[in-house]
Amino acid sequence: MSIKGEAKEAAGYVKEEAYENGDSPESRRKAQEGRDLRNEGRIEDGKPPKTTTPGTEN
Repeated sequence: MSIKGEAKEAAGYVKEEAYENGDSPESRRKAQEGRDLRNEGRIEDGKPPKTTTPGTEN
């Protein structure tokens, strides 16, 4: 695992969590940016991207 990939994954997670409960289009857009950043970091580290609906994983 690379430090850069781990940092992207963590930053994306934080951004997604911060904005996922907002009702405005801006909040939804920022939450999606967070998911995209998290998945980019996962791909860099050789892990599959998360494709499930947020909040549905066990």
